[in-house]
Amino acid sequence: MVDFKGSHYPKDVILYAVFFYVRYAVSYRDLEEIMAERGVTVDHATLNRWVVKYSPLIACQAQRRKSATSSSWRMDETSIQVKGKWTYFYRAVDKFGKTLDFMLSEHRDEAAASAFFARTIKTNGLPEKVVIDKSGANLAGLQNINCD
Repeated sequence: MVDFKGSHYPKDVILYAVFFYVRYAVSYRDLEEIMAERGVTVDHATLNRWVVKYSPLIACQAQRRKSATSSSWRMDETSIQVKGKWTYFYRAVDKFGKTLDFMLSEHRDEAAASAFFARTIKTNGLPEKVVIDKSGANLAGLQNINCD
């Protein structure tokens, strides 16, 4: 459970502000106005501190309560442009199309594939089957995980 001990505002107000900031693309000053419209006077710097402090804790709680995933995964990677720089976008989905995890990497190699598989397995458990493309890096990364 996320501990709100020592905060000067009620738990519901903090959760609402953090949810609103994370869910919608608003600035802290816009969120300050939104909260003022709802009768809560809070500074944008305080909202920033709340988001920095509570959003990782809330994400951790959500990860623990996440429903079980399918035992059959599909994994692929593609190159995309992020801020003008080409990077590799690794993604794993279950057989129902639910995204399990994703990762951006500068390299498409065995180390990146191994790191992606290790992270995905850590958060979602061990799958029975993983479908990959013909990339040698993905196969090597999966074999590295199988040896552990």
